[in-house]
Amino acid sequence: MRRLPVIRDFMDTEVATLDPDTDILEAAGFLLDKHVTGAPVVEEGDMLVGILTEKDLMKVLAQGVGGERAKGTVRDFMTAHPVTATPRMDIYYAAGLFLSHDFRRLPVVQDGRRLVGAITRFDLLRAIRKHYVT
Repeated sequence: MRRLPVIRDFMDTEVATLDPDTDILEAAGFLLDKHVTGAPVVEEGDMLVGILTEKDLMKVLAQGVGGERAKGTVRDFMTAHPVTATPRMDIYYAAGLFLSHDFRRLPVVQDGRRLVGAITRFDLLRAIRKHYVT
């Protein structure tokens, strides 16, 4: 019997992360430099505490009305307690999560909060090609 494809088969294990105490403007530069639309926020090495996305960074602009420079840290702007996946979750369930939520990436965790990777919508496109396109 053929095994269902799981997130572990397609996730990125090398993931750019942010510290919650990083200045928010520095974090915006970090995302631009890494060419990513978001990054997991971790503390104590690899414990997930949130995610900072391009949508979260729109708050920086919204606070800067009148040319004021927004102030704060990643913790002030991030999405705390993000939706996560596990390496053994099947990709069909992950696709459902992407359809029912407005995000582009899912942090992948083990043991509750330990970050082990991330999976994106683009990664699921690779899964479609591998499993459905001959």
